[in-house]
Amino acid sequence: MDLAFTPDELAFRDEIRTWVKDNLPADISQKVHNAMRLTREDLQRWAKILGKKGWLGWGWPTQFGGPGWTAVQKHLFEEECALAGAPRVVPFGPVMVAPVIMAFGNAEQQQRFLPGIASGEVWWSQGYSEPGSGSDLASLKTRAERVGDKYIVNGQKTWTTLGQYGEWIFCLVRTSTEGKPQTGISFLLIDMKSPGITVRPIKLLDGECEVNEVWFDNVEVPAENLIGEENKGWNYAKHLLAHERTNIADVNRAKRELERLKRIAKAEGVYDDLRFRDEIAKLEVDIVALEMLVLRVLSAEKSGKNSLDIAGLLKIKGSEIQQRYTELMMQAAGPFALPFIFEAMDAGWQGNFPGGVVANAPLAANYFNMRKTTIYGGSNEVQRNIVAQTVLG
Repeated sequence: MDLAFTPDELAFRDEIRTWVKDNLPADISQKVHNAMRLTREDLQRWAKILGKKGWLGWGWPTQFGGPGWTAVQKHLFEEECALAGAPRVVPFGPVMVAPVIMAFGNAEQQQRFLPGIASGEVWWSQGYSEPGSGSDLASLKTRAERVGDKYIVNGQKTWTTLGQYGEWIFCLVRTSTEGKPQTGISFLLIDMKSPGITVRPIKLLDGECEVNEVWFDNVEVPAENLIGEENKGWNYAKHLLAHERTNIADVNRAKRELERLKRIAKAEGVYDDLRFRDEIAKLEVDIVALEMLVLRVLSAEKSGKNSLDIAGLLKIKGSEIQQRYTELMMQAAGPFALPFIFEAMDAGWQGNFPGGVVANAPLAANYFNMRKTTIYGGSNEVQRNIVAQTVLG
């Protein structure tokens, strides 16, 4: 693949770079570059800025209000945002459920749901994993029973990322127990303000409640919120997972964090250690290879090919890279890779502590948090099996 950009693409990148520089709030950028805690308001503020410009759905076709960019343009947009210190767009709305609604939803559903996603006004959550149904998602047990013009939903979802902020949630639910497990699953859109929904945050090792349990107790969902056909939700889920796994790879954040790793190594005096530099060099080579793989997946999507199998490989490599750079940051900072204590950080304590430069602030928290990446979105062990069966034969 030729990674030499055309003059038009270079001009496009300059346009994006200038716009992001002029519109990205400095306080948000400072937090991102130093891996500081981002609030719901921070994430929503940036999403609405992109939405006002028409770029929150940067991967959307023009017929649904998107910019209709090419695969290369989308990549350049993501790269410039990441390098400038923009927070990751919460993907559940614009990156994950929106393509499903576009591909399988009816016209009324598209008109009803897509504008709120595109503007950044509506916060979406994902209801896939359950206790005992993570990597083996087809074994899910949350039940939706059709009663007249509505479904009655009962069950539990877990590891629902940022579910405490969710206003709507897209869920895989079981509507039939006949045949293979995959054939009895449907795809429902559920208003999280519905009576019977309870969200319980789960506190993680880094002190954050990034994930949640979501309980459904006789929740009534209008039948018009069913996407596509009943019992065909597994097909729609696979379409969504291709987008999720591409997003997990997050090559542009890896490029930004590589530069942060170098800054930390220099600040802590280990950058001149040849063995440590070897590890940085190997990581950089892998990030370049990951970038080429991302462009391959995006090119496949543009030509209408199913990129699910390649996306699984992308997820494997991307998640492992994220774990490697957080681990190398910990090694570089040594004892100054302190836990992320919110009150102390807000008071500026880390910056005044001997050896505790701001760049080192939440390294332990990031390291703990990134242990999840090889598990969520389909565990890497399962992804390797899929790649072996469908790509290697």
